[in-house]
Amino acid sequence: MSDLLTATVALYRKAIQKTWQSLLRGWITMVAVVGFVVILTVAAQMAGALGMAGGFLLGAVNALLVGATLSLIEQMVSFGRSLTIQDVFDSFGHYFWDVIGVGFVLWLPLFALDMGIQANPYGQFLSYAALLLLFLLLNPAPEVIYQVRHDSPLDVLKTSYDFVMENWIEWFLPIVLLLIPILLSPAGMRTFFSLSSRAGRGAGLDLFQIVALPFTILGSWLDYAGIPSFLSWYLGLFLTPPLAVAILLFRGHLFASLSGSSRRQRQFASQIHRDE
Repeated sequence: MSDLLTATVALYRKAIQKTWQSLLRGWITMVAVVGFVVILTVAAQMAGALGMAGGFLLGAVNALLVGATLSLIEQMVSFGRSLTIQDVFDSFGHYFWDVIGVGFVLWLPLFALDMGIQANPYGQFLSYAALLLLFLLLNPAPEVIYQVRHDSPLDVLKTSYDFVMENWIEWFLPIVLLLIPILLSPAGMRTFFSLSSRAGRGAGLDLFQIVALPFTILGSWLDYAGIPSFLSWYLGLFLTPPLAVAILLFRGHLFASLSGSSRRQRQFASQIHRDE
């Protein structure tokens, strides 16, 4: 047990160090994410007047921007590159069809779920349960897209599932720690189920949710620290872009480390290091 704890702490320390280095090299990504959110917000306003066609348009814009974000994160995580404004423009088009494909595969069963729960008295509970399950099992889908070779959206979903089954302790512990003030609040579980259901619906590939989750986490921690609400809102707005990018980078580095070794290997390495 002590070897597992030591190995896990070392794993997180390494991921945090790499995240900080990546942030310094790729600070332009924080600016890009702000711009991407503005673009998606404008697209959402335009899509509102276009009915079903607007929904498809918004999905395409979201896939374009999420794919660009993943491309920028990939360059920092997998290649250790320092980014420039040109890299932001060059990122457009990357992973577009991967995001579209995963969204389409999930759309059909989620549509069936939404239709099936309408007349069910336990429909809301069943919806939350199904979306929470998707949130958990498909949580590493963004990292799978840009770090693991795959031939289809189904490969992305299967690899995500396999990864979670193998590494669920190490993968979800940081998420639980970040959510502590939310879970301890009076409406904590309701907020958690709301966040996880929205994230689960998009398998973590919704740009609004990529930004909304850090904003909510920041707000809960600032409230927990006793910061006044009006100041907490402005601080949250200012700090959300760097936190969102930091979370994506940390996830990327953590995924790379977990994918490259087994739990037994990490424990063995930790024991050797301690004996030395």
